[in-house]
Amino acid sequence: MRQLPRQTDPNVLVGFETSDDAGVYLLDETTALVQTVDFFTPIVDDPRTFGEIAAANSVSDIYAMGGRPISALSLVGFPEKGDPEILGEILQGGLAKMMEAKCSVIGGHSVRNDDVLFGYSVTGVIDPKRVWKNVGARAGDALLFTKALGTGVISTALKNEKAGAESVTAAIQSMSTLNRAAADALHEIEEQEGWRDAIHAVTDVTGFGLLGHAREMALGNPEKSIAPVSLEVDHAAFAYLPGAPQAAKDGHVPGGLKNNREFVGECAAFAAGIAQEFRDLLFDPQTSGGLLVAIQAAAAEETLRAMERHGVAGRRVGSVVPKRAPLLYVK
Repeated sequence: MRQLPRQTDPNVLVGFETSDDAGVYLLDETTALVQTVDFFTPIVDDPRTFGEIAAANSVSDIYAMGGRPISALSLVGFPEKGDPEILGEILQGGLAKMMEAKCSVIGGHSVRNDDVLFGYSVTGVIDPKRVWKNVGARAGDALLFTKALGTGVISTALKNEKAGAESVTAAIQSMSTLNRAAADALHEIEEQEGWRDAIHAVTDVTGFGLLGHAREMALGNPEKSIAPVSLEVDHAAFAYLPGAPQAAKDGHVPGGLKNNREFVGECAAFAAGIAQEFRDLLFDPQTSGGLLVAIQAAAAEETLRAMERHGVAGRRVGSVVPKRAPLLYVK
């Protein structure tokens, strides 16, 4: 991507330069478009459930930017000799979840493909003055997170026929839960007197894992007026899906986890004594994962209470500190 020529359109408020969750394009002084796209192969056996998860995952980036999804186009790859009833169930599941998000599916495109692929290109709207980027975290901020970790290792255990029913049920519930309620809680805080500018950075944790997305949050700050930062997280502060630590301990490690560990590399250091399974889970690629939020520390507890009112089990998982080596530290 770095080899591509720079674009000069002044209406592009967020492009691909900071690896943000979605692009933002200015329409007028009060309205901008938020646009994102995502699709993947099945990670569960039930086609309708797969459709729901793919939809929740696709729309998540809109919530992570602070936007409201309005329309979506489906993206389908399906075998030429595949069972059309299975495709119908996938589409039904996706549509049901998009309807829950109050996002209209208005078309799409399909191709013949050996592997099943499904997802959406989603468009939302946003106030151009209230865009949440994945950069902008400030030293002293608290880090909040809104879901449990472990969907990658549980999905891998399921493929290996080693996942327990409780683990699979919890993972499916997490992956099919919209991040709308978490975003609504953050909007509620923004509207309170004194906290309008408390939210400094937001990203949803997906394929790069918690530490991969934390790296982007720490590295990507382009504003010279904000001092560079590092992030410190407490592995014991996170919620983990039932059975996830055991799945990691048993070696049900997806390829994406290994890639994430290699990608983050020397940017992350761990305190002595942290078990390998918890180290792995912080690299675990998530599907439709939670929101990682850097927020003014004084607003953290009120934000967690707002999340609770919206049915979200948010947790304070770390803090933002002045830049140092390593960029990410796990205690």
